[in-house]
Amino acid sequence: MDKLWLIIKREYLTRVKRRSFIIATLLTPLAFAVFFVVVGLIFQYESDDTRRIAIIDEGEVLKKSIRDEKNLYFKFVDVELNVLRDNFGEFDYDGILVIPKVKDLMSKSYTVYYYSDKQPTLDIESLIRERVREGVRDFKIEALQLDPAQLEALDTRVALEPEPIDEAGQDASKLTGAIAAGIGGLMGIIMYIVVFIYGMMVMRSVMEEKTNRIVEVMISSVRPFHLMLGKIIGVGAVGLTQVAIWAILIPAVVLITSLVFGFDSNTQMQMAQSSPGAADVNPEDAEAMIALAIEEFNSLNWWSILPLFVFFFLGGYFLYSSLFAAVGSAMGDDLGEGQSLTIPITIPVVIAFYIMIVAIQAPNSSLAVWSSIFPLFSPIVMPARLAFNPPLWEVVASVVVLAGSSVFFVWLSGRIYRVGILMYGKKVTLKELGKWMFYRD
Repeated sequence: MDKLWLIIKREYLTRVKRRSFIIATLLTPLAFAVFFVVVGLIFQYESDDTRRIAIIDEGEVLKKSIRDEKNLYFKFVDVELNVLRDNFGEFDYDGILVIPKVKDLMSKSYTVYYYSDKQPTLDIESLIRERVREGVRDFKIEALQLDPAQLEALDTRVALEPEPIDEAGQDASKLTGAIAAGIGGLMGIIMYIVVFIYGMMVMRSVMEEKTNRIVEVMISSVRPFHLMLGKIIGVGAVGLTQVAIWAILIPAVVLITSLVFGFDSNTQMQMAQSSPGAADVNPEDAEAMIALAIEEFNSLNWWSILPLFVFFFLGGYFLYSSLFAAVGSAMGDDLGEGQSLTIPITIPVVIAFYIMIVAIQAPNSSLAVWSSIFPLFSPIVMPARLAFNPPLWEVVASVVVLAGSSVFFVWLSGRIYRVGILMYGKKVTLKELGKWMFYRD
């Protein structure tokens, strides 16, 4: 154990003291701050592309009434289209909008024509369609002698409020599924990134020591299995240190940036309400929805979610890092030679990521249940299901299977590592790796 601790200490300290680690750890929060500022400035940017559009209302559909927008102005003209097109350069217009007669009041399709030498941008095209749609709707209501208030009453908003059958059962709100899906997706993505980044870090570390022949000296005083295990734990500790620093610095940097540049939640709310279809949202309803979301977030069983997430984090890391370490021990100087060896490891990770997306939408489906128990998928799929309160037996089965599988894969990778770490000049195949597992000590 003393030698194992020395290896862990060496692996951890040599990486933490590197200039590249310090720079990456400090610059990443700054990169988040820059990204936050750039995105905020982009959303606050107001287009200076002003358009003045002449409207020829042939059927008196709009009744010479249309709402202007910022940088988009309409003016009704009593000039024929041919005359206006022939003398277009003499007028201060950017385009001509022709509103034809409404031939069929019961038709759901209606076409207007826009003449311009400049192709309309997507936002301007969308605004024109929306303003004309409003005008045509008012025209049809008046022509058909309908009551606008009665028509507005037809647009009923339906809300689904979950209620337990048993009054003593757990209560749930209409945001339960959305909150659980968001948390589950975030956990699954974190696991996906961690498995790839730090698993590959372990593989590169093994390759560096093998290439530099340092491992030959170390093997003389420590067993290969202890060397591999110490490397996995050391690199994992480095990753946890970096994540812990980011967890403190990134929120602090984002908060300071928002205060300095004046970005706040009200701005984001205004941008959300300015999107199509969001104008009808009552601000009081939005505030109530936010309050309900916060309450739902706090009501989750974090005392079980967080410890289980840490367990699956460590289990998935040990399982895949051991496999990456075994592959790194079998690789030589040429990284291209090891691509065929890393593919069998990366494929389950990618498949698990897509299963995780499906599991968020249907957390109790057969695919989600059995994938959260299968050890190669469970480190990514099960954390995504934790917020949905899966049955206890599924969580226990997943924990037991993952724990046993992690120990097994670490032992199996150690069998490969002890042979591959001292083998040079030979291109290794998957068949060769299989033989190494059964070599005697």
